[in-house]
Amino acid sequence: MMAETGGDSVRVETGACFCGDIAAEMHGEPFWVVSDHDADCRRAIGGPLMLWVGYRPAQVRFSRGTPRTFSKTPGVTRSFCGRCGTSIGYVDDGLADEHYLAIGFFDHPERFTPQAHGYWQERLPWVAFADDLPRQSGYTRGRDAAFGTPADRQKAGAKP
Repeated sequence: MMAETGGDSVRVETGACFCGDIAAEMHGEPFWVVSDHDADCRRAIGGPLMLWVGYRPAQVRFSRGTPRTFSKTPGVTRSFCGRCGTSIGYVDDGLADEHYLAIGFFDHPERFTPQAHGYWQERLPWVAFADDLPRQSGYTRGRDAAFGTPADRQKAGAKP
């Protein structure tokens, strides 16, 4: 959807959780769309992989409800609907000024095309893609190393 703002057209995407308690509008173009194969996201989402759509926090406006939050991973705060459990997104202190939203939260997920695969080596063995997107062994964005990686947490003996 396009909205007029002072004569300019701005892309506006909408999203909501399964029960409808949480809704949001995202204004402007996302800066990144990625297929994420790491075990942390897989466990948090409950699926074989996750597609994240990246926006700047100022582009995201919650129009109904307030998401609940949870953090198990240092520096990463995940958001979800407290009523139906829908995953909404996450923010990562190691990725300043980036807010990632779950593809399933969007009303029109078909409008987003992934640009890369993150944590390709952690993908499930039966997951196959016929695309020619870049396949990164870790994060696909520059992340502050002080916050570690999923592999670092596994080496340190963190519970899965």
